[in-house]
Amino acid sequence: MNLSPYFDDLRSAYLAELDDLSQDSEGNDVLRRRLQQKRAEIGFLVQMMDLSPEMVAVVFHQGFRFHQPKVLEHLLRQQPEDLPAWDSLAAAITLEPWAHSLAQTVLREPQGATFMAVAAGLEYLHQHARLAAHAGPGHDAADADDGETPEHDDDYDALSADDALEPQDSRSREEASANWLADVGFDRKD
Repeated sequence: MNLSPYFDDLRSAYLAELDDLSQDSEGNDVLRRRLQQKRAEIGFLVQMMDLSPEMVAVVFHQGFRFHQPKVLEHLLRQQPEDLPAWDSLAAAITLEPWAHSLAQTVLREPQGATFMAVAAGLEYLHQHARLAAHAGPGHDAADADDGETPEHDDDYDALSADDALEPQDSRSREEASANWLADVGFDRKD
C-alpha cells in the first residue's frame, strides 16, 4: 500500500506525540491520564487542527473501529485537498461511544469533517503497524518480507481500550522498538 507524502509525514508526528504522552520524566506510564486531560481540552485544541493535526488527533486514540480496510487504505493515499468528508466514511468507521462528544465538537469547526478523516487515518496506521512499518510514498506493503498483503487485524478490535493502555515493562518496550527498527531496515544493537 502506498501512503501519500502527507500521511507519511503525519504518521511520524502522530507516533511521536503518542510517545511523548506515554511516560513522565520518571518513566511511569501516564498515557491514560494525559489523554483524558487532552480530551477535556478539546474546545481549545480544535484551534490547532490545521497547524498540528497530530497534536489534536491523539484525543481520538483508540476511539475508532475500522470495518472496511480498503476504504482506509484508499484514504491514506490521498493528499489533504483530496480527503473524503467524514460522513462518507460512515460505513467504514464507527466511533467508540466515549468519542462521540469529542467528534461533535470537532465537526462544528469549518475543517472538522476533513480533520476527522485525518484522525481516523492516523489511528488506522497506528493500529495496523504492518502498514506503518512497510508503507511510505512509493512503497507497496505487499512487497514486505512476509509477502502477505496487509489486511484488517481483527485481533486488535477484540482488545478494549484498557487492555491497550496497560503499562508495559521497559524491557518489552525496548524489544518492540528494536523489532520495529529492524523491520524498517536498521541494524540491531547487540
